[in-house]
Formats: sequence, structure tokens, C-alpha cells
Amino acid sequence: MITADQLTKVYGNDVVGLDHLTLEVKPGEIFCMLGANGAGKTTTINLFLNFIEPTSGAAYINGIDVTKYPLEAKKYVAYLGEVVQLYGNFTAMQNLDFFTKLGGKADVSKKEYRDCLRKVGLPERFFDTKLKKFSKGMRQRVGLAIVMMKDTPAILLDEPTSGLDPRGAQDFLDMLRVLRDQGKAI
Repeated sequence: MITADQLTKVYGNDVVGLDHLTLEVKPGEIFCMLGANGAGKTTTINLFLNFIEPTSGAAYINGIDVTKYPLEAKKYVAYLGEVVQLYGNFTAMQNLDFFTKLGGKADVSKKEYRDCLRKVGLPERFFDTKLKKFSKGMRQRVGLAIVMMKDTPAILLDEPTSGLDPRGAQDFLDMLRVLRDQGKAI
């Protein structure tokens, strides 16, 4: 589902960002990359999302080469970054609606949005609250709801628990296990 084949990235100043990475994350698996700052974790994600091009090797999502067929590959992957980029002047419901429609799903009911926000553990009293009033953990929950609404077989996360309190981090990891059990490659 998520595959790297000798994936390498050398930046213009001859700095090796990633050196011949080979990996495969199958449906129903969670794969976690650990390493020091500068080890290549974010570079790897950026290569899978085709934000940057590899120097050599290839990255595949659902068997699709992300460099050769980026638009096709992006249909099968959802991404949640360390900093969740949402609209602070939109409510949780409005953000979820906007990004779900942007992802190509037009016929989603408010009930489905509310059910999804419940699943990620956002208290109902915040569904219609503007995100500029949210903590990082609450923003992460809305971001995960957006990922869930996209309903792709592959999910890429960059430091998803960074800045969360221990309870928030545990809740987030529990939600990832549910997605894994649904057959997602994470």
C-alpha cells in the first residue's frame, strides 16, 4: 500500500536527506519512523506526497508511482501534518465540510460530520465553535476527522502527537488503532 524502493533524496548542497530507503506498509499496519531531527522522516513523507522529487528510487501509494502519476496517487492517501492547517474563523463543522468537499465528496450529511467528530472524541459543545479557540489537541482531532472523511486506504502522519498532552496523545494513538483495524495503512 505504501512502498519505497531504494528511495533517495540528495539536496542541492550534497546533503543526503534520505539514503536508499526500502519499506512496505501493508493494509492494516501502522509503521512508525523514529529518528533524530534531520534523520529524513519528513523528507520521506514529502517524497510520498510528491512535494519534492527523489534523486533516485521510487515511492508508491497503492502501487502507483507518486512521481509519475501524482494526481492518481493522491486519491489513495490522506495526510495530517504536525501543524494542522485549518481555518480558524471556521467552526469544526465548517472545516470538516469544506475539506471534505474539497476532497471530492459533495453529498455528506451534517449527521455524518457530527458522527465523525464524535468518533475522534471532539466534545459536541465544540462542533459549532470557531477553531481559533481550540487547543492543539482539539485541532488534531478535527484534522483526523478530515482524514477519516477522505476515507483513503493510506494515511501519512508527520509528528501527530507532538505538542499533545499525555492523555491527548494516547487518545490519538487509540484512534489510529481503530483506523488500522479498518484496514488502513498508516
